[in-house]
Amino acid sequence: MNEISFQHINSNGINLRLAIAGEGPLIIFCHGWPESWYSYRHQLPSIAEAGYKAVTYDVRGYGESDKPHPIESYTMRELTADVIGILDALGYEEAITIGHDWGGPIALNTAALYPERIKATGSLSVPYMGGRGPLPLLDIWKEIYKGKFFYQLYFQKEGVAEKEFEDDLKKALTLTYTNSDGRGMAAAIKRGESGLNPPKTPESTFLEGMQEFSDLPSWLSSEDIDYFVSQFEIGGMRGPLNRYRAQNIDWQELENLPEKLDQPAFFVTGSLDPVNFFVPSNKSLLERIEVNYENLLITKEIQDIGHWTQQESPDEVNRVILEFLNKI
Repeated sequence: MNEISFQHINSNGINLRLAIAGEGPLIIFCHGWPESWYSYRHQLPSIAEAGYKAVTYDVRGYGESDKPHPIESYTMRELTADVIGILDALGYEEAITIGHDWGGPIALNTAALYPERIKATGSLSVPYMGGRGPLPLLDIWKEIYKGKFFYQLYFQKEGVAEKEFEDDLKKALTLTYTNSDGRGMAAAIKRGESGLNPPKTPESTFLEGMQEFSDLPSWLSSEDIDYFVSQFEIGGMRGPLNRYRAQNIDWQELENLPEKLDQPAFFVTGSLDPVNFFVPSNKSLLERIEVNYENLLITKEIQDIGHWTQQESPDEVNRVILEFLNKI
């Protein structure tokens, strides 16, 4: 089995911590919120065993990577430049990017903005949505969720969500993970809710109304929770939350983002992923996204899992990734 080693590098003017396994063509895994390199603990050994250099990292703001203070340090332009800096630091001309949650847009937009460096890409939970929208995304959320609670809008006031999480990191992370996985989403749907966004008033908090389960799901151990908590104890939640606050800056900076992604790509989601329910539609998420890709080789909906795709269903996700790599 390939062991995971760690390396600190300079990328795009900041220091990033990498987790690395194997040797061969480079694959970079980008994690989401509120997570860590550790979210890919099941992928690195498997992909390395197949003959690749599998690399993930603490995204800026997380874990042992640098945590700039300004909101503008967390734009998609900065985050994608960080990925290119990893290629440069490791001496690679090209790579494949794969991401989950916010790591999905990081991986996909790196491919869109640097097509000469990223030869293929894929994402879990969040697909490529094509070009710049008609309005800044936060303005769109304000229209869709007018008079309602929406967690991304709650995150906009600096210091508020930070305090809610940091008052009890273990409880906050446990509630976040267990309310939007397959079990949590099934329970929420049974109650007539939708995971991360149960019925609330605009004055509600993020954790308010989330269910406290008496035990952890099979995919998440107490040791896993303790590790995630240890990573957020290093630098708190400001950096991770700043990603949500930078979205309107993205709209200004990414005017020329292509409508379609050219590279070979794949997309995997869980049937109970709350992202699937963010925007009301008569079509499934898989049906909606095909127009945004030129070469979407694999789409997969894994039944009965929620948002934490590669952690909830690691064997199936690894199988899809390896199938994709064989195709390209």
